[in-house]
Amino acid sequence: MDEAGWDVEPGDEIAPVVEAIGHLIKFHREAAGMRVVDFGEAMGYGEDLIRKVERGARIPRAEFLVKADEVLRAGGAISAMRPHVERARYPKKVRELAQLEDRAVELLLYSNHNIHGLLQTEEYARALLGTWRPAYSPDELERMLAARMARKSVFERSPAPELSFVQEEVTLRRPIGDTMVLRRQLEHMLEVAKLPYVELQVMPTDRANHPGTGGRIQVLKFKDGSGVGRTDGDFGGRPISDPRQLRVLDLRYGIIRAQALTPGESLVFIEQALGEL
Repeated sequence: MDEAGWDVEPGDEIAPVVEAIGHLIKFHREAAGMRVVDFGEAMGYGEDLIRKVERGARIPRAEFLVKADEVLRAGGAISAMRPHVERARYPKKVRELAQLEDRAVELLLYSNHNIHGLLQTEEYARALLGTWRPAYSPDELERMLAARMARKSVFERSPAPELSFVQEEVTLRRPIGDTMVLRRQLEHMLEVAKLPYVELQVMPTDRANHPGTGGRIQVLKFKDGSGVGRTDGDFGGRPISDPRQLRVLDLRYGIIRAQALTPGESLVFIEQALGEL
């Protein structure tokens, strides 16, 4: 991908906004009497990319808009579109998940392979995303990383949602990145666990007889009493909102939570794991 931005995903609901931004740039370019090739040279990008931006096939970066505003002397009209591209730059699936997390009043999150994304430090997330195959391109990696970090705004909401995390012991010991990355990750978790609306629990490896062996569980509950959930083990891994199916996940999560270490015991456990590094 070119450093100017990202391709619009097929069927993405953000496409009309991106198209409108492209038309705005084209309007000001033509008003300035600049050809596409001249504008591209002034911006430091090729003619093909400029045409993609103008027709809404490419999501421009925020810094692209700022420079375009200066080059075309648009008086802030183009750079004012930055908040829209900031939202659009995240992959569609991540935007949808972030929107659900923003609405949730309670989040129940069980993780058995890696530390949950909402708990990850930036360097841990970068190292983890770097293990995926096929590998992300550098630009794709930065896009995924930015999206993951943006989701952490859930901790800054007022009023904040209630968050319950249960982490398998192995996730605290697998040295994603390296030992220092893991050390800083565990230190971050200890800080997050001190927040009054966060409960963080550890499931020791020797607790083998619990219903989390089927995979991750996520349940988000909303103010109107509805909810959405997902698990690796059932329902094809797809999000579900049927109350009967959600009760299954609630049951499983409740048992997992009961069999895990208490929040206080979990903090001691994490501190001990940190001391062993």
